[in-house]
Amino acid sequence: METTALNIVVLIKHVPDTQFDRHLSGPDNTLDRSESILSELDEYALEAALQLVESSGSAAGEARVTAVTMGPAQAVTAVRKALQIGATDGVHLSDDALAGSDAAATSLALATLVRHLGPVDLVLTGMSSTDGETSLVPAQLAARLELPQLTFASTLELFDVDGVRKVTGRRDGDAYSYQLEAILPAVVSVTDQINSPRYPNFKGIMAAKKKTVTTLSLADLGLNPSDVGRSGSWTDVVEAQPRPVRAAGTIITDDGDAGIQLVDFLAAQNLL
Repeated sequence: METTALNIVVLIKHVPDTQFDRHLSGPDNTLDRSESILSELDEYALEAALQLVESSGSAAGEARVTAVTMGPAQAVTAVRKALQIGATDGVHLSDDALAGSDAAATSLALATLVRHLGPVDLVLTGMSSTDGETSLVPAQLAARLELPQLTFASTLELFDVDGVRKVTGRRDGDAYSYQLEAILPAVVSVTDQINSPRYPNFKGIMAAKKKTVTTLSLADLGLNPSDVGRSGSWTDVVEAQPRPVRAAGTIITDDGDAGIQLVDFLAAQNLL
């Protein structure tokens, strides 16, 4: 497809590694992010962006895939991995006032950041983060940017009709699949069924060392600190308790009547 160079923003998140238990900490009941990595679900969005660029006909060096994250200083490691995978440049929004932001405050900060980056063709996200798992930010972001949205896309293609660029994707439901279409620019969230993300290779790791990561603050965006963080959030965690220890299960020894014992157990649990 012959078209002008694409400018894609991919939103990524630095999230606690799912191999470890997650827990809240501190008086504000915020998530402990000491053992964090690039969200696995965001890798599908990054791969989708790279594939769109590769199939778009953009000349080498013209298309942009900007990996964008919001978080504390250590969140830059997620951006650096995205650069190793293939993003052309990265942006890190970091400010102490962002701590405790819920989905609404997060979408406000990210929408302001996307506008700050200038005109873009696509904003791609994963279907959710692996920490909050709300799937709210893509829709809220589209609303704040006043852009059409395609959510939970399991396929993604770009095409040009009489000079008008459009994006189309399939959303799979329980009983039906829907073909969605929007004129660019648009916001799109993709599922983990859309592709198989590539891994950083040696060439990509070395090339990433020369790529730029721009760090921005709320002041750079003209955002009031009171509009984000806990003060700008629509929700608040007022109390949290550790998950109770899982009780030991019931062991049934088969002495010839295991079936009867199992039925009696299920009946006692009102499962029959």
